[in-house]
Amino acid sequence: MAKQTPAVEMLSLSDPGMVRALNEDSVFTAADIGLAILADGMGGYSAGEVASAMAIDTVSKELLGSLPGLQGEPLDEATADLHEDIEFAVGRANEAVHYASHNDPDCEGMGTTLVVAALLDGQITVAHVGDSRLYRFRAGVLEQVTRDHSWLDEQLALGVITPEQAMASRYKNIVTRGIGIEETVDVEIHDYPAEQGDIYLLCSDGLSDMIEDPDIERLLGEHGQDLADAARHLIDQANENGGRDNVSVVLIRYGDNPKGWLGKLGGMFARK
Repeated sequence: MAKQTPAVEMLSLSDPGMVRALNEDSVFTAADIGLAILADGMGGYSAGEVASAMAIDTVSKELLGSLPGLQGEPLDEATADLHEDIEFAVGRANEAVHYASHNDPDCEGMGTTLVVAALLDGQITVAHVGDSRLYRFRAGVLEQVTRDHSWLDEQLALGVITPEQAMASRYKNIVTRGIGIEETVDVEIHDYPAEQGDIYLLCSDGLSDMIEDPDIERLLGEHGQDLADAARHLIDQANENGGRDNVSVVLIRYGDNPKGWLGKLGGMFARK
């Protein structure tokens, strides 16, 4: 049966970075039902902030209403229903942002990325639009789960440029999909087995552009026992590396902390 595993821990943290005055990222977590959402707004002045908040508000309200009811269904049925619910919620968010961007002069041209993580029994469903990412940290190894909807990623997939050229490119932030950009939006959705001890990281490109994957892996390995500590170190490192954009993270631990209170106690003695 599809049900929420009780041992789900979530932590979110957002920072404007070292350059921008406004924070146009938005985050949402509901650990009790296993739902996390992150959005990175785009647009001049405060329009990006409006777009990301609008998307988060619309999608979270829809899924808060539907996700708890899915946890009593068989997993295959719940998964199909969840995909449909996500597509509907993202479609509504896209309509709202697109309408505002074309009817409110202060919101002209705004849009946002979006990444959603929803946990059911033994499974994580990941949906995204744009270049905000979800990573999985399992048994000390970091893996990027989502594929960026960006011009750069498309060029990499086609073999037009090399990974080294991509790292140095000036076109990292050109997205090919976004909430509110067109009248309709194609949301990418996939399901993955979740294992006890997995840590999932949702982040805006203010993190992934500032910290290379091996360093994210190292920081999660060093600080992952305390999600608040890990989030703070990730954001601090992004800012130390330049902090050129807003940086937001959501960390999810699926299942019990392997060390739990005993590990924390041991850490206290080790520091003396």
